[in-house]
Amino acid sequence: MKKFIAAGIIIAGLIIGILCIGGTLNEPVRAEADYLRIHVRANSNEQLDQSVKYIVKDEVVKFITPYAAQCVDKITAIELIEGILPQIEEVCDKTLKEHGFNYTSRAAVRAEEFPTRVYGELTLEAGLYDALIIELGTGTGDNWWCVIYPPLCFTSATADVEYRSAIYEIIKKWFG
Repeated sequence: MKKFIAAGIIIAGLIIGILCIGGTLNEPVRAEADYLRIHVRANSNEQLDQSVKYIVKDEVVKFITPYAAQCVDKITAIELIEGILPQIEEVCDKTLKEHGFNYTSRAAVRAEEFPTRVYGELTLEAGLYDALIIELGTGTGDNWWCVIYPPLCFTSATADVEYRSAIYEIIKKWFG
């Protein structure tokens, strides 16, 4: 019983320590400031909306790839993407129309919260990231996301993406 109480105190201390290191609870933590992410949100969770989300994502990745390859830093990437937002929406809208959908898209660059993601050897911790946000129709369905700068999604396959929880990792370390 004493081991469990001691372990609970240690875990609570670790969690409080992590929160204190990351900043105050009222301030968003700026995670990985050198990344520009991309987030494509489906119209809904209906199978057809989810299917077309991936088709649109593929077309957007094809369109953005030559632009992403030119970027030497995140600021350049943001400026470049903001400059082609109307063309990105055109690519999305054309793809939606070609597949029989009557809703359109909206694209913007803004800061958003993301959970921890693992891309092969790279782990992006949870936090606030600048991102190209593409909403298809209502944008209320499940989504797909990756990284524009550095051009992670535009140079290699991203099928090996997994979720990770920092708290789960701490608990797993302490209790096996």
